Amino acid sequence: MNWEEKYKLITKNLQEVIGEDELKNKLKQKKEFSVYWGTMPTGSVSLAYFFPMMKVADFLKAGLKVKILLADLHAALDSVPWEILEKRYNYYKEAIILILKTIGVDIKKLEFVRGSEIQLNKKYFEDLLKLSTLTSLHDSTKAASEGIKSAVGENVKLSGMIYPLMQALDEEYLKIDAQFAGVDQRKIMVYAREYLPKIGYKERIELMNPMIRGLVGEKMSSSVEGTKIDLMDDEETVRKRLNRAECVPGEINNGVLALVKYLIFGVKEKFVIKRPEKFGGDLVYKDYFSLEQDFAQKKVHPLDLKNAVAEEINFLLKKFRESDKIKKLYRDAYK
Repeated sequence: MNWEEKYKLITKNLQEVIGEDELKNKLKQKKEFSVYWGTMPTGSVSLAYFFPMMKVADFLKAGLKVKILLADLHAALDSVPWEILEKRYNYYKEAIILILKTIGVDIKKLEFVRGSEIQLNKKYFEDLLKLSTLTSLHDSTKAASEGIKSAVGENVKLSGMIYPLMQALDEEYLKIDAQFAGVDQRKIMVYAREYLPKIGYKERIELMNPMIRGLVGEKMSSSVEGTKIDLMDDEETVRKRLNRAECVPGEINNGVLALVKYLIFGVKEKFVIKRPEKFGGDLVYKDYFSLEQDFAQKKVHPLDLKNAVAEEINFLLKKFRESDKIKKLYRDAYK
């Protein structure tokens, strides 16, 4: 695979790349290129985790070294009780591994890193203090997550102000060339590029996925109940969640079609909508845009679409329902 092919695979379906020229130059140099994706082991893992894992699959296919950071200390800063951090970490790691296996990813070149392993050392703490002397409360609040910023004026915790500084430092201490995250993390990524050089470290390339529309509302989020399909949901619950999803006939901007575009066609070459012969029989799509066009022209009924998507999601979640190990880890983490 030449550098152009690698570049195309790495950037496929991304919304934005900060440091595009840097990325091209590094690929042309044919040196090892590394990227990390991080998450906090907080609430139970949702279907939304399939989306970044599909990009992880692209990175691995492109020959990149990939690290997944399970940020246990970040989770503690986000109010997860310290005594259950280990259980949440164990569940997240196994759940992510099972997602990757479900979509056929070879995980031999994948590395998991526990946040506390790199963050609880003297040098990291010194750098964190250095950043704190350079970063204003305004800049930290600006970089922080939407959840932190929404709490302004109520009872903002100091932990929320530390969070962006640590995420910036993670880029250096993981020894990677790029960070991958959702576009909702853009302000933290911009903060990292601005502030890491101020304490003597190089800026990194930032790769951003688009935010996927939720089943209800604009954003698919684990914190909004109506938008979330949990990995541990049973078949009937999945069907009920899809049936309640916003999906107006003819309007293509909905979370159900988003699941087909970004998930189902990411793992399958065709999408089948089963219908009785009296309603025209089955519809078979080999690309997303043909489906979108038919839905826009009201040739596909929302209920038929929802039923087909529910069937595909239930198939993807089959391994989770059959795994005694993952079920036990889930119970331990969320009992």
